[in-house]
Amino acid sequence: MIITKSEPFTKEEIGQLRELFDVYIKTVIDVERKVCSAGMDRHFEGEEILLDQGSKQSNVWGGGMDVTTKVVDFNSFINIRPNDNNTSNEIQNTEIRKRYEELTKYFFKEIF
Repeated sequence: MIITKSEPFTKEEIGQLRELFDVYIKTVIDVERKVCSAGMDRHFEGEEILLDQGSKQSNVWGGGMDVTTKVVDFNSFINIRPNDNNTSNEIQNTEIRKRYEELTKYFFKEIF
């Protein structure tokens, strides 16, 4: 189940987001609009939702989090964008990584 919102996820929603991978939740976040799409099988699904809602490609980044260890990662194929100076699956820009982590902790404050 994919849930997209600009407010933190509730405990019930987090339970639904865990259905696919149990301890891992994939996320795609628009770091400027502060909107998160989570719970997808593939990051491009969340990316497509955000782009359809008006996000700019350069602001949309993918990653995820381990619910048990509370580790946020910044790894997704949608992050490979040489035009945005990102040539890796990992978010390479330290400022964007910081915003992505802060927003992940905001959206999943029930866990953190």
